[in-house]
Amino acid sequence: MQTLNRADLLLQLAELSSLPANLRAGAFEALAVEVFRYQATHNPLYNRYLTLLNRPGNPLASDLRISDIPFLPIRFFKSREIKTGDWEPETVFTSSSTTGQTPSRHLVRDLSGYLNNAREGFRQFYGDPSQWCVLALLPSYLERGGSSLVAMADYFIKASLYPESGFFLHDLESLKNTLVACKSKGYKILLLGVSFALLDFAERFPMDLSGVTVMETGGMKGRRRELTRTELHQTLKTAFHLAEVHSEYGMTELFSQAYAHGDSFFSPAATMRVQTTEINDPFCPALPGRTGVLNIVDLANIDTCSFIQTEDVGKVYPAGRFEVLGRLDAAEFRGCNLMVE
Repeated sequence: MQTLNRADLLLQLAELSSLPANLRAGAFEALAVEVFRYQATHNPLYNRYLTLLNRPGNPLASDLRISDIPFLPIRFFKSREIKTGDWEPETVFTSSSTTGQTPSRHLVRDLSGYLNNAREGFRQFYGDPSQWCVLALLPSYLERGGSSLVAMADYFIKASLYPESGFFLHDLESLKNTLVACKSKGYKILLLGVSFALLDFAERFPMDLSGVTVMETGGMKGRRRELTRTELHQTLKTAFHLAEVHSEYGMTELFSQAYAHGDSFFSPAATMRVQTTEINDPFCPALPGRTGVLNIVDLANIDTCSFIQTEDVGKVYPAGRFEVLGRLDAAEFRGCNLMVE
């Protein structure tokens, strides 16, 4: 059986988001299998990983299912170049890291592919970002560079029809004034912020932001005491007179995002699906609703690897929504000997 080429896979990927919901699940599974065959053939690291695992026995088998596909441990992004095919990166996304830690590096073949996919994912839940006044409070990400989140926010800001859209580094008073002015004009406002910065803003300038969509992206980054999502949201709702706070789930190693609308359940974009495996057995699927390690199929990662075993712990439910409950303890992690080669 021949694998599809990159151009054919990108065409199918572009069509996926436009399919009606009742057809999308079957199309996703079929495309995921084709992407797997392509990456198993043309990604040297992933091919080596599959060989050491001896799973699946034949990636080109006609009866292959998405449940047969092994997920690559996310920590390989810290130590290896992950590429499907032979190409030079246009840019490199890097993760934040504390002192002594090695950041993840996601080589990006086509930045426009990431940005367009991020826009389609946002549009799926919120409409086109051009219709929003986007105010981004992402100080730690702006300061270090290489952030995929900043690239996405910058793209949304530039696409916005509102000239007030922009980044706010440490000038919280300017953000307050902009919010007041835009709210008085009846703008559709998205305040997108990293958790610690939103908490800082809430403490300095509690105000009525009813009608504003406040979206946290997670991350205290060592700046403040870690809070549960419930505690964080309650603090922000009280300070800003909000009925709900929204959340974005994404990471350096992914091209797709998921969003939660005022609760703890994330809905993935059309190019993304989340599964769980047992914490102590990365090859044993966890039952729906049971706590396990989150494994992500991100079909937009066509040029790196679309099958990522994260170090997040959570639950996945039958409708495809999922919860993130915390991080996997390093002592619980199980992989293969490629990790120590």
